[in-house]
Amino acid sequence: MTTNFNRPASEMMAVDLLSMTTDIVSQYVSNNQVEMADLSKIIRQVYSSLAELGGSPMASADRPEPAVPVKKSIHDDYIICLEDGKKLKMLKRHLKTSFNMTPEQYRERWNLGPDYPMVAPNYAKQRSSLAMKIGLGRKRKSAAKAA
Repeated sequence: MTTNFNRPASEMMAVDLLSMTTDIVSQYVSNNQVEMADLSKIIRQVYSSLAELGGSPMASADRPEPAVPVKKSIHDDYIICLEDGKKLKMLKRHLKTSFNMTPEQYRERWNLGPDYPMVAPNYAKQRSSLAMKIGLGRKRKSAAKAA
């Protein structure tokens, strides 16, 4: 089965459940005599059992609850980790050491956009101004003359 990464995860899970249900029911029917009237009942039972085992694509009860609301997690001087509620200036290292999680996994887990910051806004400005102050971000003089 080929995976289409452009589809939402819930749609891929539903397709996977249908595929597994088809495989299981077809194997069962090929080895057992089944009445035509019972076939739809078997399909429903297998599908619901698989959905229960793997978590239904529509189930929202399995969604983790953030330590704070997402909108209240970003402050000027710190970011609050949605996993444990800690106030941090930089989130990336905390995620790796405490939860063995990358920023991409964190954003996916909490349904955050790719522009969700991993560093507090004021800290990022402070580091940016420090970098500019020591000369980073400027073109070299020899490169400017050659161009």
